[in-house]
Amino acid sequence: MSLSNDPEQDTVGGRVEGLYDETYENYKLYVNPTLARVMKVSGSPVEVRAQGCTIWDQNGKAYLDFAGGYGVFTLGHRHPKVVAAVKAQLDLMALSGKTMFNIMLGRASKRLAELAPGDLQISFFCNSGTEAVEGAIKLARAATKRRSIVATQDAFHGKTLGSLSASGREYFKDTYAPLLEDVAHLEYGSTTGLEEALRDAAAFIVEPVQGEGGVNVPAAGYLRQVREICDRTGALLIADEVQTGLGRCGTMFACDRDGVVPDIMTLAKGLSGGVIPVGAYIARTPVWNAGYAKHPVMHTSTFGGSEIACAAALAAMDALVEEDLVENARVRGAQLLAGAQELARKYSSVAREARGLGLLVGVELTNEGYGGWIIPEMMKHGVTAAWTLNMQRVIRLEPPLVVTESEIDKALAALEAGLSTAREKLGAL
Repeated sequence: MSLSNDPEQDTVGGRVEGLYDETYENYKLYVNPTLARVMKVSGSPVEVRAQGCTIWDQNGKAYLDFAGGYGVFTLGHRHPKVVAAVKAQLDLMALSGKTMFNIMLGRASKRLAELAPGDLQISFFCNSGTEAVEGAIKLARAATKRRSIVATQDAFHGKTLGSLSASGREYFKDTYAPLLEDVAHLEYGSTTGLEEALRDAAAFIVEPVQGEGGVNVPAAGYLRQVREICDRTGALLIADEVQTGLGRCGTMFACDRDGVVPDIMTLAKGLSGGVIPVGAYIARTPVWNAGYAKHPVMHTSTFGGSEIACAAALAAMDALVEEDLVENARVRGAQLLAGAQELARKYSSVAREARGLGLLVGVELTNEGYGGWIIPEMMKHGVTAAWTLNMQRVIRLEPPLVVTESEIDKALAALEAGLSTAREKLGAL
């Protein structure tokens, strides 16, 4: 079965006939058999089309996307400006031939430097967040001529070997040991022991807000203290803004909250415009030159920085500014957090607390098993949500930055329905 560009040609009364059975069988046989069974038991439908904050399934039912691709859809699904830029570029050239100058890579890199904090200037464009982290770690080692990396407990930096080494949950790491040597993990949000750990280290890599760690927001000033310690020890500061950057936390970058300029910053997710995968890391010029001035092809990527990806990233950055979406994230984020905190107080037997920054909000449950009741119930009410990978008792709410006041209200109503269901089931045990 194939889908046309017109959903009405594929549906009968809004239903895409036979699509669920086909997709489930393909997942079971060719994609991920165990995941297929888990998704079927949890009632996951098939996504068919999307626009803005909404996804439609094979039955024509609409869902507000408050999982948000784990932070990808900052502009919502299929933002017209990004779609138009990608279509226009496709008529010219999609992938780079690599032997000539790439005009779109130059423009996207310049725009990123204009938006980035302080004197961050030279970018390397890749395809994903974990690639960006891998590149940042390599640059830090090359620039400092040091080996060790310091990271934080409960961190998530990706699942390729280098970035996985810096991540902070053993569940994802044990199977693949040994990983990178000389990687230490300290308590997130605390600088105790950090100066000693960084004396001979290449870098400290840290998320300004931990996403997969359970939406953990450090006290204001934490990154300023980190910056000072890095300056004293000669270690580089890598800010992992793959999930928090480009407006997600109510500032252009989450490190702006403390007024801190990192030495290297990693990006992905929101940089894509929700249309073409894009990742990048951006560095201060002296750091880049210290690592790669004499070795310009030491770190490369066949597909990274392609014309079509850079066209999407450039359009996404422009839309973010032109539509004042950072401010919308701040305002709507305050609404979402306040509503979630009120519900946590109301359903205290199920929810311990709600916390977050901007449109990255986590609801911590009193038991991680309760999410298995709450998230499916929210789906029944037409709202998606997701766990955080490193702290599965935390439900994450991460809608697009274009979300409206009424959409926040609908999501909160769905969350309350889920919490109420969980409390009822808990009372019946």
